[in-house]
Amino acid sequence: MNKSAVETLFQRLQDANPHPRSELLYANPFELLVAVALSAQATDVSVNKVTPALFARAPTPAAMTALGEQGIAEHIRTIGLYRTKAKNVAAMARILVEQHDGEVPRTRAALEALPGVGRKTANVVLNIAFGEPTLAVDTHIFRVANRLGLARGTTPLAVEKRLLQAVPARYLRDAHHWLILHGRYVCKARKPECWRCAVSDLCAHRPKTPAPTI
Repeated sequence: MNKSAVETLFQRLQDANPHPRSELLYANPFELLVAVALSAQATDVSVNKVTPALFARAPTPAAMTALGEQGIAEHIRTIGLYRTKAKNVAAMARILVEQHDGEVPRTRAALEALPGVGRKTANVVLNIAFGEPTLAVDTHIFRVANRLGLARGTTPLAVEKRLLQAVPARYLRDAHHWLILHGRYVCKARKPECWRCAVSDLCAHRPKTPAPTI
């Protein structure tokens, strides 16, 4: 995709959704960090069902540490891999208290050193909580970037690096949200809804999916 097409693509996405935001529920950087960690191999909808009660009980690293692994597990047992996630969240909270004065660190290295936090989670927190121009490549963004011809790659890291080169600087702050929402609701995995896609004329994917017949 050439520079002119990339500019047009993001301008259209911006026009359709000028102020995109995460669909996860959170009130502070710590809650965001926990919610993103819990969303691994789970939907935002399923995470949002359990976090309000969890965060009401433990809105800070100190409170989460006091709640403990078993208490956390009781709150999140309806989401996938809940025992492992409870263990990671408990350990994460303890490290934040002991090593970061109860604050979420603002560097990738410190975030990725936390239990259950990989590059994708770190990128989301850096972008949403701290306004960094990062791009967290999940399955939706990986698919959309390759389908569009925007940033092709065989691994999430390769796609991330190409996206950071391809996306104009003024769109980087919100590009993650636009691409993930586009993949979640329009450019779906099994049957992309090309007939209602605002950027279908720019997209390299073939063949286009026709509108369903009534």
